[in-house]
Amino acid sequence: MYDIKAIYEAKSVEHAVQLRMEHPEAVIIAGGSDVLIKIREGRLAGCELISIYGLDEMRGIRKEEDGTIRIGSLTSFSHIHADPLIQKHISVLGDAVNMVGGPQIRAIGTIGGNTCNGVTSADSASTLFAYDAVLEITGPEGVRLCPISEFYLGPGKVDLREGELETAVLIRKESYSGYKGCYLKYGMRNAMEIATTGCSVNVKLSQDKKVLKDLRIAYGVAGPVPRRAKVTEDAVRGSEVSPETRARIGELVLEDVNPRDSWRAAKDFRLHLCSTMAMRAFTQAVRKAGGEIDD
Repeated sequence: MYDIKAIYEAKSVEHAVQLRMEHPEAVIIAGGSDVLIKIREGRLAGCELISIYGLDEMRGIRKEEDGTIRIGSLTSFSHIHADPLIQKHISVLGDAVNMVGGPQIRAIGTIGGNTCNGVTSADSASTLFAYDAVLEITGPEGVRLCPISEFYLGPGKVDLREGELETAVLIRKESYSGYKGCYLKYGMRNAMEIATTGCSVNVKLSQDKKVLKDLRIAYGVAGPVPRRAKVTEDAVRGSEVSPETRARIGELVLEDVNPRDSWRAAKDFRLHLCSTMAMRAFTQAVRKAGGEIDD
């Protein structure tokens, strides 16, 4: 059933790096929810695997002294969704990963696997973009930090160099403090579905909740890699919280996205989704932040 040439079990992060250097063609496996499917389909037939599943040092969520929330790359979606720190500070990420697959997938699938796949439809990706997440990457030269916006190089391609593996996802205090967000996913089914389009919106409101101090909009499946709507963000930052601002967001985001035609959806339909979802997510984010906006 599984055509695997060899499997090597890492005993530590340093050992995993060593194994990566010794077996550069080997594939990292953690939860296995994607890798095992590819092996069964024959796309990775005869591969070598490096298992990092046993590395508990890469699991768990904690807040660092400077307020940074650190999510170990082997932390499962179900643990992220239920974690008190996530629920308190970045609940929208918990909501996003709770839309991945079904309960069984969420129990074994990891945040590191979801990002390192490099696919634009990953449910965690757009929300991590909206939080300006930074990825901790460990390799033979030590640890380096890579903004998630620079990590995705193309469809299925990420900035992992020789011997490297992603060890944590970092969300700094300034990226989440005072923000409230909403993630919306469109698919043909409510579960076990790859996103046709995903949209994550974070807002920070003024003290009186009437002015949009900051806005971050990020998309999945609106281009070859996840992307931020920078044109829109810059144009509406400082605007009043109003239906007019929401309508302007719906128009401007069309300048930020570049979806494609595929068997899942036509480009024109995805453009409609990008506009509609941004407006709906903005409305919900504003209300979560304590603001008022008419439907």
